[in-house]
Amino acid sequence: MKSHLPEVDLEKLKFVLEVKEAYNAGQISLQEAQQRLRTRVQSLKPYEIALAEQELKTIEEDECRKEDIQAMMDLFEGIMDTNRPDLPDDHPIMCYYRENDEMRRLLLSVEDLVQYPVIKNQWLELYDQLSQWRTHLARKQNQLYSVLERKGFDRPTTTMWLLDDFIRDEIRDARQLIEQDRDNEFIKLQPTLVADVRDLMQKEETVLYPTSLAMITPDEFEEMKSGDREIGFSWIKVGDSDKASKPAEQAPTGLEPSGFAADLAALLGKYGYQTGGSNQLLDVTTGQLTLEQINLIYKHLPIDISFVDENELVCFYSDTDHRVFPRSKNVIGRDVKNCHPRTSVHLVEEIIEKFRSGEQDSVDFWINKPGLFIYIYYVAVRDAEGRFRGVLEMMQDCTRIRQLQDSRTLLKWSQDTSGASKSSGTYDTSEQVAPAEEPREDEAGEEAKAIEDITPATKLKDLLKVYPSLKEELPKINGAFKMLNSPLARIIIPKATVAMMSERSGMPLDELIVKLREIIRALK
Repeated sequence: MKSHLPEVDLEKLKFVLEVKEAYNAGQISLQEAQQRLRTRVQSLKPYEIALAEQELKTIEEDECRKEDIQAMMDLFEGIMDTNRPDLPDDHPIMCYYRENDEMRRLLLSVEDLVQYPVIKNQWLELYDQLSQWRTHLARKQNQLYSVLERKGFDRPTTTMWLLDDFIRDEIRDARQLIEQDRDNEFIKLQPTLVADVRDLMQKEETVLYPTSLAMITPDEFEEMKSGDREIGFSWIKVGDSDKASKPAEQAPTGLEPSGFAADLAALLGKYGYQTGGSNQLLDVTTGQLTLEQINLIYKHLPIDISFVDENELVCFYSDTDHRVFPRSKNVIGRDVKNCHPRTSVHLVEEIIEKFRSGEQDSVDFWINKPGLFIYIYYVAVRDAEGRFRGVLEMMQDCTRIRQLQDSRTLLKWSQDTSGASKSSGTYDTSEQVAPAEEPREDEAGEEAKAIEDITPATKLKDLLKVYPSLKEELPKINGAFKMLNSPLARIIIPKATVAMMSERSGMPLDELIVKLREIIRALK
């Protein structure tokens, strides 16, 4: 970590930690601690605090949650710069700040609403907004933490991730209370939840984000943008989301060599050595495939696949449109234990240990929620000699499969939940939409009026009931709408309004409404 930061004085940082620990233990007063720091330290950068915690302090259980960030800010008042950086709106770190600003606005609404008698729908609407915080946390864990970790700063992964998950679950549990009409418990929880979220944001802005700016290069931040946009944002609009969601169209695929690699390939080719161009046939276990064909097969598999090698490093995941959980390229090359919160690391370690020893060969898990069933299967990968070579994770949305009944032996084309035409069994879900009937002549005027009446409050599910093909057309105008063809669509579609679609995709609201009208007219 130290090598990625400006030169720092470790002796000074040891002194800072000693003063901080003495103050936290009540051995010295705030005034005495501040005086010692002003005399000896004079000034302190946020990344110096991060380095001191990383290099000079052992990890404590639930450390991040226990840290009193306000007490730390009081201690370092006058010597540590806590100003917000001046960054473009689409800078990855500024996106986190902007989301924090939106969350603070929502927390003010919580504090206002809690004063009045409970009206369930008001609270559910507010918690629909609060629940979007999950995207902020997922992006931070999959993107920012992984880059910092590669530079030796793994404190966020080992400590802050626990707090992230605690906040996420706290919001989820609070919503369940109001859904179950447990109003007294729900209202009692609100001040605690507000305080916990504000505490997390303050920790992010005081140390995590300034340290990230000191450690991560501008080029690395640019590389992060495509992964950030693929995972998504909470509430905010960020640039051209459609362009960002298709990085393969904006940059070389990496399949063809260029520069020195191209020169080397030409030299090897001159002497008869094949260098594996994208059209070269590769020998696989049963047959031959080009690299392009291999990638296409992975992309179209009905399951998600991830592979961790024998060194416990993440080597691969299949980039499918129906991906169940967010992934980003920053997980590649990362220790698999650091891709999970500390609360579940012991499970990861146990699985790998038993696979490596040969004691076990597979294990499965499943997630069973209303309208959604996800099956997760881990299998030990061994070579022909039986040596352990890694772990393959397979994940599949099995909701539709579990609903199939009787038998089907004759070809019959039907629509699946993603709207793709397939030869498959008949099934029914609460989110499936039926094809629209041809409008009668006396209904044509009403339908035309309905198109013009699309507003920010129009629900996506209502549009899909009349125009089911809309689900295939929307991703063509903005890549963020690919989620409508994923397993999570069953959760997204019933709640989504046009306004929410605008926020999620980054498209201006007026532009989205115009596009919706154009698509619907073309579908008629």
